[in-house]
Amino acid sequence: MGKPVSAAAAKQNPVKSRRRPVEAKGKAAAKGSAALPPEKAREIFARFAATMPDPKTELQYINPFTLLIAVVLSAQATDAGVNKATKSLFAKADTPQKMLALGEEKVRDAVKSLGFFNTKTKNVIAISRALVEKFGGQVPQDREALEELPGVGRKSANVVLNVAFGQPTIAVDTHIFRVANRTGLAPGKTPLEVELGLLRVAPPECLHKVHHWLILHGRYVCKARRPECWHCVIEDLCRFEPKTPAPEKADRNLKTKKELNG
Repeated sequence: MGKPVSAAAAKQNPVKSRRRPVEAKGKAAAKGSAALPPEKAREIFARFAATMPDPKTELQYINPFTLLIAVVLSAQATDAGVNKATKSLFAKADTPQKMLALGEEKVRDAVKSLGFFNTKTKNVIAISRALVEKFGGQVPQDREALEELPGVGRKSANVVLNVAFGQPTIAVDTHIFRVANRTGLAPGKTPLEVELGLLRVAPPECLHKVHHWLILHGRYVCKARRPECWHCVIEDLCRFEPKTPAPEKADRNLKTKKELNG
C-alpha cells in the first residue's frame, strides 16, 4: 500500500478544488463592480425558487462519508464521470473502515478513469484513516475539522456541510463564480469574495438552496462560452450584455445580413 498523503502536503495538492475560478472579464463580467440592488437580488432568488423548488446535487452518494469522497474525487472531473467511478466503489466501501480494508490498489482501480487518480486514491485512503483515527469513523460537521482532512478545502467542506448536514453554506465553484459575476448578484475577484457576497444578499430562508440553484443555472443555462439567455428565467434582471439570442433568431439575422451585403 502506498504512503498516504499527509494533511500538510494535501494543502498544496492541485486537485483540492474542482476548478480554479478566474475573474470574469470583458462582456462576461457584470457592468461595474457594484452588486445588483437588493430588490433585484430577491427577485432572482424568488424565480429560482419557483422554477427549482427542490434543487439537489448531481453527485450520487449513500451517506456523509461517500458524499465527502465523491466531492474529493470531483476535482477536475464531471459529476457524471465521478458517479460512474463511484458506483462500484461505494457498493464495496461505504464507510471509512471498509475503504481502508478495500485498500489503495482496489480504490485506484475503481477511480482510474478520473484525472489525477493516483493522488485522489491516496487522499481517499488518507481521509478514511483520519476519520477512523480522529473522528470515530464519522464525518465532522464543522468546516475547520473538515479542512484538516487531506484534499479537503473550504469549497469541498462547504459542499459536505450543505448537502450532508443541511447547513446554509455556499461552495463557490467555477459555475457559481461565473454566475455571481455575470448577473451582478455578488461580484468578486476571488471565490471567498463571491461567497461572502452571496451570503449577504441571499434571503436567510433559502440559503441552503443557493449553492444548488447557481450551480445548476451555470451548468445548464449560463454556460461559460455561450450563455443561453433566450431561455433564462432571470434574463431581464441579469447585467450580462449582449444577451445571447435564440439559435433560430441568430441564424435569421446572419442570413439577412448576408443578403443585405449581396
